[in-house]
Amino acid sequence: MKNAKINYLVVGGFVITTVVLLLVAIALLTGRTGSTDNYFAVYDNVSGVKYGTQIRYEGYPIGQVEDIEPFEEEGRMQFRVALSVAEGWKIPKDSIAQIAAPGLLAAITISVQAGISTEALKPGTRITSREKSDMFAALSSVAGQVGDLSETSIKPFLANLNETVLSFNKVLSEDGTGIISDLKGASTSLAARAPAILENMDKAVVELKEILSTGNRQKMETTLTSLQESSRNLQILTANLDKTRSKADVLLKGSSDLVLNNSQDLNKSVVDLKYIMETTARRIDSINLNLEGASRNLNEFSRHIRQNPGLLLGGTPPKDNAQ
Repeated sequence: MKNAKINYLVVGGFVITTVVLLLVAIALLTGRTGSTDNYFAVYDNVSGVKYGTQIRYEGYPIGQVEDIEPFEEEGRMQFRVALSVAEGWKIPKDSIAQIAAPGLLAAITISVQAGISTEALKPGTRITSREKSDMFAALSSVAGQVGDLSETSIKPFLANLNETVLSFNKVLSEDGTGIISDLKGASTSLAARAPAILENMDKAVVELKEILSTGNRQKMETTLTSLQESSRNLQILTANLDKTRSKADVLLKGSSDLVLNNSQDLNKSVVDLKYIMETTARRIDSINLNLEGASRNLNEFSRHIRQNPGLLLGGTPPKDNAQ
């Protein structure tokens, strides 16, 4: 009888010890093993956030989510998330609490990004919040905009291009013989004028020798020295550009965030660009006319240079033997 009581005592003690250890393990897993300070944050979307969601301060676990309470503000539904943080933990006043996932398959956490303020938040106050960045939603939005652009702009452009190619093929089939005959006539005329062209080239060589005289060579050496100095200045500029590259990277990252946050404005910009292209197409004749005038001026400039190559180096014009 005495042995039976001892056995019951041992078994009971083992069961009680096991229950105590189980309760301690559950308390450690839930993170509620000590006193805590309460804060809260407000979000528009709390996907993946629930009771027990871990709170991390710069990656270090400091607490968990206690409660999520929906409320309406200015006609919009928002969510007040109660945060339980280890007692005495100092959170700078300008810190930001963002819903984030450490990895692609990791659980959702409340990530507190430490601010630079020396003043700490008081328990019970609100932590500045930031919404979760959804990469897949952004990619889906961009894909939808690309699809709309394909339907409204690219397909009509390809149709017009196809029609233009068909028209060009039709012109070649109808007038191809005349074009070939004109090319034969042009080649015959060019062959007849070849001796005169070669003679002009010989004259150009003689004028080039005059350009490369001793005085002109000295001027060219001075010009080369200036170019070398410009090259050194360019190297200095390149070094300065290397210093500003890091700043440009930061600017590009900010531009990327700006593009993702202003997709509607970018869509409007695409519509405005389409309008600009249509306006340019209507005024292309005027543009071609101006380009033709510019080419005539360039031809006149080249004619003067052929007559007096010394103008390029600031030399004196050649003597006019005809006078």
